[in-house]
Amino acid sequence: MIRKIFAAVILTAMLFFAREAAAYEGITYQANVEGLGWMQPVKDGEIVGTTGQARRMEALIIEFDGGIKYRAHVQNVGWQKWSYAGEATGTVGKNLRMEAVQIELVGRTAQYFNVYYRAHVENIGWLGWAKNGEPAGTAGAGLRLEALQILLVDKEDTFETGGDKAAFYQKVVNAPQV
Repeated sequence: MIRKIFAAVILTAMLFFAREAAAYEGITYQANVEGLGWMQPVKDGEIVGTTGQARRMEALIIEFDGGIKYRAHVQNVGWQKWSYAGEATGTVGKNLRMEAVQIELVGRTAQYFNVYYRAHVENIGWLGWAKNGEPAGTAGAGLRLEALQILLVDKEDTFETGGDKAAFYQKVVNAPQV
């Protein structure tokens, strides 16, 4: 009986510290940008990519020990398969623009945190925040993704998205005209 109680206490402490360690480590990400190549990694809500320079993001790598998957919507390709921490999504050396992303936590971390992200898009600027696998950016509009912010937020905390601006726009091809 004492062994079971001791094991439960140890397990609870491990879960608590694992959650705290994941929050402390944060999320790191870097982008491959037209004419610049791979930019320096940024962390926890910082901007990756460029604004005001008319440069397309072509690829993205996210590092997070807590478990994460992500994918890009790419010019002439569409949605790619999911990539996992440390893997590139998008393309390198093909001169194709990323147009949108989806990012989702996986594993135990998803029980404790939300991942929020927003895209800066050609001719539009910053879109609203997406979270937990929702698309951010555009599809079918021929617009380049220029910059991105990614942020982890504890599920017990509130996050002010700053308005009701949509996070994703999709152009419907061959839609009936009214």
